[in-house]
Amino acid sequence: MRATRPTVALAAASVAAALLLTSCSDEGGGTDESGDSSACRIGGSGTEIAASPAPAAGDTGTVTVTLTNRGAECVLEGFPTVTLLADGASKETGREEGASARRLTLAKGAAASFTITYVRGEEDGTSLDVRTARFALPGASATQDIPWSYGAVATKDGGDGGDGGNGEGGPDATVSAFQQMGD
Repeated sequence: MRATRPTVALAAASVAAALLLTSCSDEGGGTDESGDSSACRIGGSGTEIAASPAPAAGDTGTVTVTLTNRGAECVLEGFPTVTLLADGASKETGREEGASARRLTLAKGAAASFTITYVRGEEDGTSLDVRTARFALPGASATQDIPWSYGAVATKDGGDGGDGGNGEGGPDATVSAFQQMGD
């Protein structure tokens, strides 16, 4: 029996390592929706959030999401998709005006970030009472939720748009392109 315990432990460690690698690069598991098997995955990234909340209605705030690649080299190309979830509504943010996507290759341990910029809305039901920001990486269907504690988000039309605060004009919020972090 003693000879099998190290073998079992080694086999378990090998399976765990293989699962970690496949969650980062999707090797052997197919490709993402864009057909690129080297695309970065949410499951293969560590996520950190840094916010500079808007202090009052009409002010601008930012929420920066930093992704650190924990696995094999991967690629970010395009913009993240960010959807703001409010009671009974989900509204996708637009892209930052003038921003253009770059192709970033992230080695293991490398990081990239994107920023959600928003205008804080009134807390009177005419804005989106956001509770969660949900993001997806380009070409992937997996999402990650970020709790939102930065106040209501104004709508582009400046009012409730006749939809009870769900902002038919969409949120007054944008998402930036990915930026490489570090050297």
